[in-house]
Amino acid sequence: MGAQQRVYKQRIRSAQGMKKIFKAKEMVAASRIAKAHARVLATTPYAEALTSAIGSVATHSDEVVHPFLQSERRQTDRAGILLITADRGMTGPYSHNVLRDAEQLANTLRDEGKEPVMYVVGAKGDSYYRFRNRPAHRAWTPYKESELTALGREIAGVVTEDLLSEDPAVHLDELYVVGTRFTSRFVQQTRSIRLVPMGLVEADAEQGRPTYPLYSFAPDPEAVLEDLVPRYVEARIINILLQSMASEHAATQRAMKTATDNAEAQIDKFTRLANTARQAEITQEITEIVGGADALSGSGRTER
Repeated sequence: MGAQQRVYKQRIRSAQGMKKIFKAKEMVAASRIAKAHARVLATTPYAEALTSAIGSVATHSDEVVHPFLQSERRQTDRAGILLITADRGMTGPYSHNVLRDAEQLANTLRDEGKEPVMYVVGAKGDSYYRFRNRPAHRAWTPYKESELTALGREIAGVVTEDLLSEDPAVHLDELYVVGTRFTSRFVQQTRSIRLVPMGLVEADAEQGRPTYPLYSFAPDPEAVLEDLVPRYVEARIINILLQSMASEHAATQRAMKTATDNAEAQIDKFTRLANTARQAEITQEITEIVGGADALSGSGRTER
């Protein structure tokens, strides 16, 4: 075997090894999508029910006052941005899309005269801002998929405390969440949501204002809101975390499928090149044999 063939054979073995790794990660991500989607379906109705309940309280009680329901919160002009990125690589454009939307949102807030304060989930987002000498105010990394619910409660407690703080250096006027909405394993959308002040009407313009059911409150709407609002923030953050995790698995599956196809293409390419090099070596050997035989016959010598 010639040197050129050995190089191609080595590249083929390398591509075959990478293909096995990519295929394994693709299968693992595919198996996790169904479980992650089930968790999303389990938490979404709860978050929607809380939204409906708070909307009913605010709609049918004109005297209800809560800091998170104030449409204009301009005390410190500090706006929190909770950014949810991946904690590992091989996720395709998943983290890049979220970071791009977060940067666009931060630039918009700066144009409005506000100071964005970053709260980052995931190593990708944390390293992105550290590399640019803009470390996040708070970062949660690394994290485990099995602990997302507890993580969501911890994040909700931290941001709620900052939103209600009287310290001007800590207080937040607004809170935005930048994550990825999971629709199916083929469709995911990066989106920015304002949680505080609460936008109670989240319907499209054509749909108009939603109709909330009538409730009777005990002991009073204010006490109900004091209990519901923290639960609302916590439930929404947990639901967005779970949707982002499901989207991350879907992005990983697509990225690994593409990587597997590319590895197969590389294997086919180097196999053809190796075959071509082998044929060239055989042709060269035949040419050398024929040339040697012609040289012997032309000299008049005969072999014994």
